[in-house]
Amino acid sequence: MPRVDFYRLTRDPVEHVLPAIAARVLAGGERLLVVAASAMQRQAIDAALWTQQPASFLPHGAAGTPDEAIEPILIAGTLDASAVNGATHLALADGEWRDEALGFARTFLLFDNSRIDDARATWRKLGATEGTEIHFWKQDERGRWAEGP
Repeated sequence: MPRVDFYRLTRDPVEHVLPAIAARVLAGGERLLVVAASAMQRQAIDAALWTQQPASFLPHGAAGTPDEAIEPILIAGTLDASAVNGATHLALADGEWRDEALGFARTFLLFDNSRIDDARATWRKLGATEGTEIHFWKQDERGRWAEGP
């Protein structure tokens, strides 16, 4: 059963949140595909994966490079039905839902207030989809995440 985690970004931008999610995915022995349509956002994510957590190295690369198949974290501009790096986890960093995400074991939909209406529509759609587990996470003023409405 696919799981979709909605992360409402009210305090920190995706570039600050994604490295912690990526570190947990890698620590669990899984691979991650990160999708963002904007080249500028992909570049910011790439930089954050190098600098956000200096104590831990988060190996990653860009889609379309010669090593894309071996990258534990792959950053791409589009989503195909399957990840070339074998990822079972997906982060939709631009907040845009893509139905192909249901082909992954776990998807993280990261969105800010500019995409809240889209996220709500996706929540309703997935809630009506049998066999999909959905969770909602929100950030408090100290930056900690809690599950809830």
